Amino acid sequence: MLEIIANWIINVISTMGYPGIVLTMTIESALIPLPSEIIMPFSGFLASTGRFDLYLVAFYGAVGNVLGSLIAYAIGFYGHEKLVRRFIRKFGKWILISKKELDETEKLLHRFKDLVVLGSRVVPGIRTVISLPCGFAKLPLGRFVALTFIGSLIWSYFLAWIGFVLGQNWRAI
Repeated sequence: MLEIIANWIINVISTMGYPGIVLTMTIESALIPLPSEIIMPFSGFLASTGRFDLYLVAFYGAVGNVLGSLIAYAIGFYGHEKLVRRFIRKFGKWILISKKELDETEKLLHRFKDLVVLGSRVVPGIRTVISLPCGFAKLPLGRFVALTFIGSLIWSYFLAWIGFVLGQNWRAI
């Protein structure tokens, strides 16, 4: 299954270019299990071949992250918290979010606020889930977007850089 997803990601980015990065990263950040660990390194690989610019790959990866995170934020903001929690209990396994992860993320958010929003964007597993409790907490939208963009830019650049450095060995990976 992962191979099918990876091939789809590679085809979308190869065909669409930078908009493909935005699209796939938006999907990934909108609580749909599409691994940024494939999206960004492949895009970095394409930068190593001269097809993309590494900095633009990271930028568009962060833009996609913000767009997808806004969808998850809106679900948390406008969706009744109890309904969202019930949905996570029932269907979370399909979007790779557990009730426990959501609860832990929300506790961290209340305790450390902006640091959690920024820092979580570079932590696999939590990076997409954090948007829901940010919506629950009604975190100001401008702050949410700015922190999400900065943290996502770091994550996107790091993963793209790995793909860039490993460029010639992409097929083996």
